[in-house]
Amino acid sequence: MAIKHNQQIPNNHFRKDWQRRVRCHFDQPGKKVTRRLARRAKAAAVAPRPVDKLRPIVRCPTIKYNRRTRLGRGFSLAELKAAGIPKLYAPTIGIAVDPRRANLSEESLAANVERLKAYKARLIVFPRKSNKVKKADTPKDQQSGETVKTIASAFGLGAPLAPGFTEISKSDLPKNVEGGAYKALRKARSDARYQGIREKRAKDKADEEKAKK
Repeated sequence: MAIKHNQQIPNNHFRKDWQRRVRCHFDQPGKKVTRRLARRAKAAAVAPRPVDKLRPIVRCPTIKYNRRTRLGRGFSLAELKAAGIPKLYAPTIGIAVDPRRANLSEESLAANVERLKAYKARLIVFPRKSNKVKKADTPKDQQSGETVKTIASAFGLGAPLAPGFTEISKSDLPKNVEGGAYKALRKARSDARYQGIREKRAKDKADEEKAKK
């Protein structure tokens, strides 16, 4: 900083105890083991419930990435309604809900409804009290044995996507418009705008030619 006019001389603080404030992450390998053990303990504590919630398959934003799919924040209210799952009941059985999300295509709606129905078909709901079985609970003969499966492994990050909603390859993308898409759109707009004027002009010219004869 340059000194100008009658101002205070700058005092640079370079003699602070900076070594005491440096943070070194030498505990990363140990923290990795700690996190793995914590995940294992959590899975054992909530068993047989899945650790992660079921999430929808959505398209990535922007034109650059919209051919890819990923897991979304939660299912929309329209998807839950189409699958026959109440919106307040869904979070209690491990389904993530996002009331702000809206479906912009029938493709995504159908894919996520099928995902919900597949989850619902495999879901096993244990009663909170063994002597009080509710209507939504799974029958007692299906609550034990090999019918109890980890649903998170089937519907988590490595889940197969719904048919027809997979990633689009670059070879399947539409080809570029000759001369540019912007030029084609402007020409189409211009043609639609001046269609009436051009038709009237052509009609007047035809009438003049007819009158001359």
